[in-house]
Amino acid sequence: MQRRDLILASSSAAALAGLPRPGRTQERYPSRPVTIIVGFTAGGTGDTVTRFIANAARERLGQPVLVENRPGAGGTLAAERLARSRPDGLTLALATSSPFTVEPNTRQVPFDATRDFTYLLQFLVTPHCAYVLTGSRFRSWDEVVAYARANPDGLRWGGPGRGGPFMAAEAAFRKLGISTIFVPYGGGAEAITALLGGQIDMVVSSDYPPLLDAGQVRLLAEIGPTRMPGMEAIPAFGELGYPLALQIFLGFVGPAGLPPEVIATWETVMQEIMATPAWSQLMARIRAVSAFLPQPAFQQRVLDNHRDIGVLVNQLGLRS
Repeated sequence: MQRRDLILASSSAAALAGLPRPGRTQERYPSRPVTIIVGFTAGGTGDTVTRFIANAARERLGQPVLVENRPGAGGTLAAERLARSRPDGLTLALATSSPFTVEPNTRQVPFDATRDFTYLLQFLVTPHCAYVLTGSRFRSWDEVVAYARANPDGLRWGGPGRGGPFMAAEAAFRKLGISTIFVPYGGGAEAITALLGGQIDMVVSSDYPPLLDAGQVRLLAEIGPTRMPGMEAIPAFGELGYPLALQIFLGFVGPAGLPPEVIATWETVMQEIMATPAWSQLMARIRAVSAFLPQPAFQQRVLDNHRDIGVLVNQLGLRS
Protein backbone atom coordinates (compact mmCIF):
# COMPACT_ATOMS: atom_id res chain seq x y z
CA MET A 1 0.00 0.00 0.00
CA GLN A 2 1.37 3.43 -0.95
CA ARG A 3 1.85 6.29 1.49
CA ARG A 4 -1.16 8.23 0.12
CA ASP A 5 -3.38 5.18 0.56
CA LEU A 6 -2.14 4.76 4.14
CA ILE A 7 -3.01 8.37 4.97
CA LEU A 8 -6.51 8.00 3.53
CA ALA A 9 -7.07 4.74 5.40
CA SER A 10 -5.92 6.31 8.65
CA SER A 11 -8.18 9.33 8.16
CA SER A 12 -11.15 7.12 7.45
CA ALA A 13 -10.51 5.04 10.55
CA ALA A 14 -10.26 8.17 12.70
CA ALA A 15 -13.53 9.49 11.32
CA LEU A 16 -15.29 6.18 11.92
CA ALA A 17 -13.97 6.06 15.47
CA GLY A 18 -15.87 9.23 16.22
CA LEU A 19 -19.19 7.86 14.99
CA PRO A 20 -21.65 6.03 17.25
CA ARG A 21 -21.22 2.29 16.99
CA PRO A 22 -24.11 -0.18 16.87
CA GLY A 23 -24.97 -1.22 20.43
CA ARG A 24 -22.90 1.63 21.96
CA THR A 25 -25.60 4.34 21.80
CA GLN A 26 -27.37 5.55 24.94
CA GLU A 27 -30.06 2.99 25.76
CA ARG A 28 -33.42 3.95 27.15
CA TYR A 29 -33.95 2.84 30.75
CA PRO A 30 -34.57 0.05 31.47
CA SER A 31 -32.88 -1.91 28.72
CA ARG A 32 -32.86 -5.14 30.75
CA PRO A 33 -34.92 -6.75 33.55
CA VAL A 34 -35.07 -4.90 36.88
CA THR A 35 -34.60 -6.74 40.20
CA ILE A 36 -36.13 -5.45 43.45
CA ILE A 37 -34.59 -6.97 46.57
CA VAL A 38 -36.81 -7.51 49.63
CA GLY A 39 -34.91 -7.97 52.87
CA PHE A 40 -37.61 -10.09 54.48
CA THR A 41 -39.29 -13.44 53.88
CA ALA A 42 -42.09 -13.88 51.37
CA GLY A 43 -45.66 -13.34 52.54
CA GLY A 44 -45.21 -10.21 54.65
CA THR A 45 -46.62 -6.76 53.93
CA GLY A 46 -43.48 -5.42 52.26
CA ASP A 47 -43.14 -8.49 50.06
CA THR A 48 -46.84 -8.38 49.09
CA VAL A 49 -46.70 -4.72 48.07
CA THR A 50 -43.41 -5.12 46.19
CA ARG A 51 -44.79 -8.02 44.14
CA PHE A 52 -47.92 -6.02 43.33
CA ILE A 53 -45.78 -3.12 42.10
CA ALA A 54 -43.49 -5.45 40.13
CA ASN A 55 -46.45 -6.88 38.25
CA ALA A 56 -47.96 -3.46 37.59
CA ALA A 57 -44.63 -1.92 36.52
CA ARG A 58 -43.79 -4.65 34.03
CA GLU A 59 -46.08 -3.30 31.29
CA ARG A 60 -45.13 0.31 31.94
CA LEU A 61 -41.39 -0.34 31.82
CA GLY A 62 -41.45 -2.84 28.99
CA GLN A 63 -39.16 -5.20 30.93
CA PRO A 64 -39.63 -7.94 33.53
CA VAL A 65 -39.47 -6.74 37.13
CA LEU A 66 -38.22 -9.51 39.40
CA VAL A 67 -38.53 -9.76 43.19
CA GLU A 68 -35.65 -11.34 45.11
CA ASN A 69 -36.16 -12.18 48.78
CA ARG A 70 -32.96 -11.91 50.80
CA PRO A 71 -34.04 -12.06 54.46
CA GLY A 72 -31.80 -11.86 57.47
CA ALA A 73 -30.04 -9.47 59.85
CA GLY A 74 -32.98 -7.04 59.99
CA GLY A 75 -32.90 -6.44 56.25
CA THR A 76 -29.21 -5.49 56.16
CA LEU A 77 -28.21 -8.45 53.98
CA ALA A 78 -30.40 -7.00 51.23
CA ALA A 79 -29.05 -3.50 51.86
CA GLU A 80 -25.46 -4.75 51.63
CA ARG A 81 -26.17 -6.42 48.29
CA LEU A 82 -27.78 -3.24 47.03
CA ALA A 83 -24.87 -1.05 48.14
CA ARG A 84 -22.52 -3.18 46.02
CA SER A 85 -24.71 -3.03 42.93
CA ARG A 86 -24.08 -0.84 39.90
CA PRO A 87 -26.02 2.47 39.97
CA ASP A 88 -27.82 1.73 36.72
CA GLY A 89 -31.34 1.30 38.14
CA LEU A 90 -31.44 -2.40 37.31
CA THR A 91 -31.11 -3.34 41.00
CA LEU A 92 -33.32 -1.65 43.57
CA ALA A 93 -34.57 -2.66 47.01
CA LEU A 94 -37.55 -2.21 49.27
CA ALA A 95 -36.82 0.63 51.68
CA THR A 96 -38.16 0.58 55.21
CA SER A 97 -36.92 1.65 58.59
CA SER A 98 -35.03 -1.42 59.80
CA PRO A 99 -31.99 -1.64 57.51
CA PHE A 100 -31.60 2.07 56.78
CA THR A 101 -32.48 3.95 59.99
CA VAL A 102 -32.38 1.47 62.88
CA GLU A 103 -29.80 -1.28 62.33
CA PRO A 104 -26.98 1.14 61.35
CA ASN A 105 -27.52 2.90 64.67
CA THR A 106 -27.54 -0.21 66.83
CA ARG A 107 -24.62 -2.23 65.44
CA GLN A 108 -21.85 -2.29 62.86
CA VAL A 109 -23.16 -2.81 59.31
CA PRO A 110 -21.18 -3.19 56.06
CA PHE A 111 -22.49 0.02 54.48
CA ASP A 112 -23.10 3.70 55.25
CA ALA A 113 -26.84 4.32 55.21
CA THR A 114 -26.32 8.07 54.80
CA ARG A 115 -23.96 7.88 51.79
CA ASP A 116 -24.29 4.57 49.96
CA PHE A 117 -27.88 4.87 48.72
CA THR A 118 -30.30 6.93 46.67
CA TYR A 119 -33.63 6.91 48.51
CA LEU A 120 -35.78 6.81 45.41
CA LEU A 121 -39.36 7.38 46.56
CA GLN A 122 -41.93 6.54 49.22
CA PHE A 123 -45.27 5.02 48.30
CA LEU A 124 -47.07 4.28 51.58
CA VAL A 125 -47.06 4.43 55.34
CA THR A 126 -48.36 1.47 57.29
CA PRO A 127 -49.51 1.08 60.89
CA HIS A 128 -47.45 -1.40 62.89
CA CYS A 129 -49.36 -2.85 65.81
CA ALA A 130 -48.81 -4.95 68.89
CA TYR A 131 -51.27 -7.82 68.62
CA VAL A 132 -52.14 -11.14 70.29
CA LEU A 133 -54.36 -14.10 69.48
CA THR A 134 -58.02 -13.56 70.29
CA GLY A 135 -57.78 -16.32 72.90
CA SER A 136 -54.92 -14.58 74.69
CA ARG A 137 -55.11 -13.55 78.32
CA PHE A 138 -54.27 -10.00 77.21
CA ARG A 139 -57.31 -7.93 76.26
CA SER A 140 -55.57 -4.52 76.25
CA TRP A 141 -52.12 -2.94 76.12
CA ASP A 142 -52.46 -2.03 79.80
CA GLU A 143 -52.87 -5.71 80.63
CA VAL A 144 -49.65 -6.51 78.74
CA VAL A 145 -47.81 -3.85 80.73
CA ALA A 146 -49.24 -5.08 84.05
CA TYR A 147 -48.29 -8.69 83.32
CA ALA A 148 -44.78 -7.79 82.23
CA ARG A 149 -44.25 -5.73 85.39
CA ALA A 150 -45.37 -8.60 87.60
CA ASN A 151 -43.41 -11.22 85.62
CA PRO A 152 -39.91 -10.03 84.61
CA ASP A 153 -38.87 -11.75 81.36
CA GLY A 154 -42.21 -13.51 81.38
CA LEU A 155 -43.52 -11.79 78.25
CA ARG A 156 -42.19 -13.30 75.02
CA TRP A 157 -42.85 -11.27 71.92
CA GLY A 158 -41.50 -11.18 68.37
CA GLY A 159 -41.36 -9.38 65.05
CA PRO A 160 -39.48 -9.14 61.75
CA GLY A 161 -35.97 -8.43 63.04
CA ARG A 162 -34.78 -5.62 65.30
CA GLY A 163 -36.09 -2.81 63.15
CA GLY A 164 -38.22 0.23 63.88
CA PRO A 165 -41.18 -1.64 65.41
CA PHE A 166 -38.87 -3.51 67.78
CA MET A 167 -37.05 -0.31 68.65
CA ALA A 168 -40.29 1.54 69.47
CA ALA A 169 -41.66 -1.27 71.65
CA GLU A 170 -38.34 -1.90 73.40
CA ALA A 171 -37.97 1.81 74.13
CA ALA A 172 -41.48 1.78 75.65
CA PHE A 173 -40.70 -1.22 77.84
CA ARG A 174 -37.44 0.33 79.03
CA LYS A 175 -39.15 3.57 79.96
CA LEU A 176 -41.69 1.54 81.94
CA GLY A 177 -38.89 -0.38 83.68
CA ILE A 178 -40.03 -3.67 82.16
CA SER A 179 -37.80 -6.57 81.12
CA THR A 180 -39.15 -8.82 78.34
CA ILE A 181 -37.83 -11.42 75.91
CA PHE A 182 -37.84 -10.44 72.24
CA VAL A 183 -37.50 -13.09 69.51
CA PRO A 184 -36.44 -11.76 66.07
CA TYR A 185 -37.73 -13.50 62.93
CA GLY A 186 -36.82 -13.26 59.26
CA GLY A 187 -40.18 -11.67 58.46
CA GLY A 188 -43.66 -10.97 59.75
CA ALA A 189 -45.01 -14.24 58.37
CA GLU A 190 -42.52 -16.21 60.48
CA ALA A 191 -43.44 -14.25 63.59
CA ILE A 192 -47.13 -14.96 62.99
CA THR A 193 -46.41 -18.68 62.64
CA ALA A 194 -44.67 -18.57 66.03
CA LEU A 195 -47.63 -16.70 67.53
CA LEU A 196 -50.13 -19.23 66.17
CA GLY A 197 -47.93 -22.03 67.51
CA GLY A 198 -47.86 -20.56 71.02
CA GLN A 199 -44.10 -19.95 70.97
CA ILE A 200 -44.54 -16.22 71.68
CA ASP A 201 -47.28 -14.17 73.35
CA MET A 202 -47.36 -11.11 71.09
CA VAL A 203 -46.17 -9.79 67.74
CA VAL A 204 -45.35 -6.23 66.71
CA SER A 205 -45.59 -5.88 62.93
CA SER A 206 -47.79 -4.76 60.03
CA ASP A 207 -48.77 -8.28 58.94
CA TYR A 208 -51.95 -8.64 60.99
CA PRO A 209 -54.73 -7.70 58.45
CA PRO A 210 -55.56 -11.23 57.17
CA LEU A 211 -55.64 -12.57 60.73
CA LEU A 212 -57.69 -9.60 61.92
CA ASP A 213 -60.20 -10.12 59.12
CA ALA A 214 -60.45 -13.79 60.12
CA GLY A 215 -61.01 -12.88 63.78
CA GLN A 216 -57.80 -14.60 64.89
CA VAL A 217 -55.97 -11.66 66.49
CA ARG A 218 -56.69 -8.69 68.74
CA LEU A 219 -54.91 -5.37 68.25
CA LEU A 220 -53.60 -3.78 71.44
CA ALA A 221 -51.58 -0.69 70.44
CA GLU A 222 -50.10 1.10 67.43
CA ILE A 223 -46.47 2.24 67.50
CA GLY A 224 -47.09 5.52 65.63
CA PRO A 225 -47.40 9.09 66.87
CA THR A 226 -51.20 9.27 66.45
CA ARG A 227 -54.05 6.86 65.83
CA MET A 228 -54.32 5.86 62.19
CA PRO A 229 -57.65 5.94 60.29
CA GLY A 230 -59.70 2.87 61.11
CA MET A 231 -57.67 2.19 64.27
CA GLU A 232 -59.22 4.72 66.61
CA ALA A 233 -60.08 2.08 69.22
CA ILE A 234 -56.48 1.33 70.22
CA PRO A 235 -53.88 3.70 71.73
CA ALA A 236 -50.88 5.03 69.82
CA PHE A 237 -47.40 5.15 71.35
CA GLY A 238 -47.24 8.90 70.77
CA GLU A 239 -50.22 9.61 73.00
CA LEU A 240 -48.89 7.22 75.66
CA GLY A 241 -45.76 9.36 75.93
CA TYR A 242 -43.27 6.67 74.93
CA PRO A 243 -39.77 7.70 73.77
CA LEU A 244 -40.18 6.55 70.16
CA ALA A 245 -43.37 6.70 68.10
CA LEU A 246 -42.71 5.73 64.49
CA GLN A 247 -44.77 6.05 61.35
CA ILE A 248 -43.29 3.23 59.27
CA PHE A 249 -42.73 3.94 55.58
CA LEU A 250 -42.29 1.72 52.55
CA GLY A 251 -40.52 2.90 49.43
CA PHE A 252 -37.76 2.04 47.00
CA VAL A 253 -34.02 2.65 47.31
CA GLY A 254 -31.11 2.25 44.91
CA PRO A 255 -27.34 2.52 45.07
CA ALA A 256 -25.81 5.98 45.42
CA GLY A 257 -25.57 7.92 42.17
CA LEU A 258 -28.72 6.74 40.41
CA PRO A 259 -29.12 8.65 37.12
CA PRO A 260 -31.90 11.27 36.95
CA GLU A 261 -33.61 9.23 34.20
CA VAL A 262 -34.03 6.27 36.57
CA ILE A 263 -35.46 8.49 39.31
CA ALA A 264 -37.87 10.23 36.92
CA THR A 265 -38.99 6.92 35.38
CA TRP A 266 -39.88 5.34 38.70
CA GLU A 267 -41.60 8.45 40.01
CA THR A 268 -43.83 8.45 36.92
CA VAL A 269 -44.48 4.71 37.07
CA MET A 270 -45.38 4.77 40.77
CA GLN A 271 -47.71 7.74 40.45
CA GLU A 272 -49.51 5.93 37.63
CA ILE A 273 -49.80 2.74 39.69
CA MET A 274 -50.97 4.62 42.78
CA ALA A 275 -53.77 6.23 40.76
CA THR A 276 -55.35 2.86 39.89
CA PRO A 277 -58.35 1.26 41.63
CA ALA A 278 -56.27 -1.87 42.17
CA TRP A 279 -53.81 0.12 44.31
CA SER A 280 -56.64 1.54 46.42
CA GLN A 281 -57.98 -1.97 46.93
CA LEU A 282 -54.54 -3.16 48.02
CA MET A 283 -54.23 -0.31 50.52
CA ALA A 284 -57.60 -1.22 52.01
CA ARG A 285 -56.67 -4.90 52.20
CA ILE A 286 -53.38 -4.33 54.03
CA ARG A 287 -54.74 -1.33 55.98
CA ALA A 288 -52.02 1.01 54.74
CA VAL A 289 -52.19 4.65 53.70
CA SER A 290 -51.04 5.65 50.23
CA ALA A 291 -48.42 8.39 50.69
CA PHE A 292 -46.14 9.40 47.81
CA LEU A 293 -42.89 11.25 48.44
CA PRO A 294 -40.51 12.09 45.55
CA GLN A 295 -36.78 11.47 45.76
CA PRO A 296 -35.54 14.64 47.51
CA ALA A 297 -38.27 14.58 50.18
CA PHE A 298 -37.92 10.85 50.77
CA GLN A 299 -34.13 11.12 51.03
CA GLN A 300 -34.52 13.83 53.66
CA ARG A 301 -37.09 11.83 55.61
CA VAL A 302 -34.84 8.77 55.81
CA LEU A 303 -31.83 10.83 56.85
CA ASP A 304 -33.87 12.67 59.51
CA ASN A 305 -35.18 9.36 60.90
CA HIS A 306 -31.65 7.95 60.91
CA ARG A 307 -30.42 10.92 62.94
CA ASP A 308 -33.33 10.90 65.42
CA ILE A 309 -33.13 7.16 66.05
CA GLY A 310 -29.37 7.46 66.56
CA VAL A 311 -29.93 9.98 69.34
CA LEU A 312 -32.51 7.74 71.01
CA VAL A 313 -30.32 4.64 70.73
CA ASN A 314 -27.51 6.45 72.55
CA GLN A 315 -29.87 7.73 75.23
CA LEU A 316 -31.33 4.29 75.92
CA GLY A 317 -28.07 2.36 75.54
CA LEU A 318 -29.50 0.12 72.84
CA ARG A 319 -26.35 -0.13 70.72
CA SER A 320 -24.98 -3.67 70.71
